[in-house]
Amino acid sequence: QVQLVESGGGLVQSGGSLRLSCAASGRTSTTYAMAWFRQAPGKERDFVAAIIWSDDTTYYKDSVKGRFTISRDNAKNTVYLQLNSLKPEDTAVYYCAATNRPYALVISQYNHWGQGTQVTVSS
Repeated sequence: QVQLVESGGGLVQSGGSLRLSCAASGRTSTTYAMAWFRQAPGKERDFVAAIIWSDDTTYYKDSVKGRFTISRDNAKNTVYLQLNSLKPEDTAVYYCAATNRPYALVISQYNHWGQGTQVTVSS
């Protein structure tokens, strides 16, 4: 099993920045990818960004490209999501997830989830 704990959410004004962290523990040696998803009120959970554990290849949702950056620290088993130039439409609960299956962009293939952290962007 893999345990994921997110931190770093909060309230920020439009144009501001936040950095989310996701600390992984447990059986992380079989991880293929880690990702961030988000869920706004009344909407489905949506892919934001992913990073492949073996080679650091990254993927992003089109609307966050150039504003968000996913990265990782192997020594700390931690994945980060740097959120810059935040917009009110980025408001959501952000979830960290991990998968040992080779489908980094498919939400149904993620089998480990954190509890989520709230990001609120005021206009």
